[in-house]
Amino acid sequence: MNKIKIELKWSLIYIIMGFMWMFLERLIGLHDEHIDQHPFYTMFIIIPAIVVYVFALIDKRKNYYKGILTYKQGFISGLIITLFVALLIPLSQYITATFITPNYFANAISYTVEKGAMTQENAINYFNNKNYIIQGLIGTLVMGIVTTLLVAIFTRKK
Repeated sequence: MNKIKIELKWSLIYIIMGFMWMFLERLIGLHDEHIDQHPFYTMFIIIPAIVVYVFALIDKRKNYYKGILTYKQGFISGLIITLFVALLIPLSQYITATFITPNYFANAISYTVEKGAMTQENAINYFNNKNYIIQGLIGTLVMGIVTTLLVAIFTRKK
C-alpha cells in the first residue's frame, strides 16, 4: 500500500478537482442558461487535469524516489493514477449528476432537441448517467494515458 499511497492521494485530488470544475461550470451557467457554450468551455478542464498529473509525478519523484524519477517510473505512476480515477468515475458521475448539477441532463436534452441536433429519443439516450459513466471511463483512460505519456517526459529526473 505504501508503494501506491501517493497515486491514491493524487487520484482523490483529481476527483475533487473534477467536482470543483463541475460546480464552477454550473455556477457560471454552463449547465443551464449558457448550455450552448458548454461544449467549448468544458474542454478547458484539460489544463487543471494536466497540472494534477504534473504535481503527482513531482510528488512521487520527490517523496518516494528521493529526487530521481525515470520515464518508466513516472509512466507507471501515472497509469496507476489513471486506473484509480477510472475506478472512481461511476461514483463521481453519480455525485455530479445527483448533487452538483441535477438538472444538467434535462437541460441538455431540451437544448439539443430545440436546436434540432438530435431527436428527443436520441437525446435521452445520449444525455443520461449511464452514458456519461461510459464516456467518463473511456475518456479517463484515453486522456490519462496520453497525459501520462507526456507528463512523464517532463517530470523525469536523474
